[in-house]
Amino acid sequence: MSTLAVQVGAIAGRSIRRTARQPASAIPPLVFPVALLLVNAGGLKASTRLPGFPTDSFLAFALAVPFIQGALFSTMNAGTDLARDIQTGFLSRLSLTPLRGSALLAGQLAGIVVLGLVQALFYVAVGLVAGVRFASGLPGILVLLAFAVLVSIGFGALGSFLALRTGSGEAIQGLFPVLFVFLFLSSMNTPRDLIAVDWFRAVATANPVSYLIECVRSLIVSGWDGRALALGFALALALAVASLAAASWALARRMERT
Repeated sequence: MSTLAVQVGAIAGRSIRRTARQPASAIPPLVFPVALLLVNAGGLKASTRLPGFPTDSFLAFALAVPFIQGALFSTMNAGTDLARDIQTGFLSRLSLTPLRGSALLAGQLAGIVVLGLVQALFYVAVGLVAGVRFASGLPGILVLLAFAVLVSIGFGALGSFLALRTGSGEAIQGLFPVLFVFLFLSSMNTPRDLIAVDWFRAVATANPVSYLIECVRSLIVSGWDGRALALGFALALALAVASLAAASWALARRMERT
């Protein structure tokens, strides 16, 4: 096994164990998105009577939201864990070892990816138990899990970048509500073409979160929608690449100062 693989494995094992040992990191991404889903499904069910609404089940329509909302928790979890390593001096001690920066980032994100997969499986199970039938079938669920991994990497790397720049877990938690603004200004509750308020429709159209949600939604509600899948995966990949590049740059700057 190569040195890089050994380094990634050691940091990844620590990241996964730490995530598993912190109920405060693992439980909220499971409970809060599902609670919001149930509230919205009960209160906005009448929306399905709008002409052109893509399904007669608002629960199926809204089931895409927890996947993205849970991914936003990845930003906070990854950032908070890395900020804690900075504050406790763990990162400074690592800088004295031959550990590569790429191994550190990949290992740190492993726990977030595992949690993202657990979240996605949980949301799929909730949907199936509630009677949602995935239009794309089992292959679509597998694609959905792959998308969840990609989104977790993107948002997790974004959290790592913020942690490396601020060095503070409190700062990461303070930025968390800002990320949620993007969720609420998206097409999470209404298809963009049915949004009657012009400024809100324009904001939702410009908001990348809308396309992440619509990618997941297409697999649940409409089946194989090539355009929605292409846009969603392209944006998720762009987020992952940009966030990893930014986190790598911030890590190099942080290591120079230690």
